[in-house]
Amino acid sequence: MLMRTDPFRELDRLAQQLVGPGTWSKPSAMPMDAYREGDEYVVAFDVPGVTADAIDIDVERNMLTVRAERRPVAKADDAQMELSERPLGVFSRQIVLADTLDTEHITADYDAGVLTLRIPIAERAKPRKISIGVGTGHKEISG
Repeated sequence: MLMRTDPFRELDRLAQQLVGPGTWSKPSAMPMDAYREGDEYVVAFDVPGVTADAIDIDVERNMLTVRAERRPVAKADDAQMELSERPLGVFSRQIVLADTLDTEHITADYDAGVLTLRIPIAERAKPRKISIGVGTGHKEISG
């Protein structure tokens, strides 16, 4: 068996062993990217090795919570583990969403170990033109 040594990976592995796998009461961190694309925000979470049914997404008020559980892979009775670096357990991430986002229309897609959430910007938060009435004494807002 060919092995390559990376001292930083070893430190990460040791730290994970000391902390132990994430549990529902104390989950491990989950890496993510977030960016704006047109009229929506996109948030992508890395959850490789997790089945779609082991992912839980909740929104309560403006708090988005994503939890995922990576379970051990079933091995044959005579299998002997040589190396185990892939973390198991529960992973979680919470994000506070701005009031300008439409939490009623969040969509989720899971492909190749990446969970992608698309959160549209609420209509009330989009820029709009305000027209000025001449001689009427009031302003109209057009959507």
